[in-house]
Amino acid sequence: MRFCIKLEYDGTNYVGWQRQESSKSIQGCIESAAKKLFNEDIIVYGAGRTDAGVHALGQVAHFDCKKKIDDHKVRDGLNYYLKAEQISIVSSQKVSDSFHARFSAIDRTYVYKILNRRSPPSIDLNRKWHVPIYLDVESMNRASEYLVGTHDFSTFRAANCQSDSPVKKIDIVKINKNSQDIEFEVVAKSFLYKQVRSIVGSLKCVGEGKWSVMDMKMALEACDRSRVGFVAPAHGLYLSNVNFKE
Repeated sequence: MRFCIKLEYDGTNYVGWQRQESSKSIQGCIESAAKKLFNEDIIVYGAGRTDAGVHALGQVAHFDCKKKIDDHKVRDGLNYYLKAEQISIVSSQKVSDSFHARFSAIDRTYVYKILNRRSPPSIDLNRKWHVPIYLDVESMNRASEYLVGTHDFSTFRAANCQSDSPVKKIDIVKINKNSQDIEFEVVAKSFLYKQVRSIVGSLKCVGEGKWSVMDMKMALEACDRSRVGFVAPAHGLYLSNVNFKE
């Protein structure tokens, strides 16, 4: 029996999604909870392998189990065993054996949050990147237009990225400001390692006037990691949504 779960988590105190033997991960905590609930070893597959400190509002995962159980009992049972963690199973449902949380996804949405004010955050500590210098959102939006479409994103991927190709297609880049809060929304089928954080950090260079709008275009076309403007910290990034084939 295969179940799909939707979950949210605060990634501050975890080494990321992926299971690690000696450190606490999101995947490892869910698998531990599932083992207690189903009394069998469970492997959980996630739609996005978020890094240490990265959060999720709409992560999706799936797993197989032998036990017959109602959907809501999966959600409630996992949450019972996860109550000491900053992880919440929002929903669960039975799916066909052909469904795969990672490979069935048609796109993923990441949101990056910036607190743009002089005063440091208190409530939003570890949940937004504090940037005290005023950022010009209009300039950042114009620069972001160069990123939409299919490109070689070598400039915006980490040196240790294991993807076979640096070519990716970005569907949407939107930047909105509401008072002191700036949100970046980036949508694509898949991403390179640290791609979103590299894009946000470089757009921040445009927003504060260190880069021109054209500098963003030139950095992209350089296909050279040394030309990245800055890599934004992990704590402002959220896996917001994952869409699947109907």
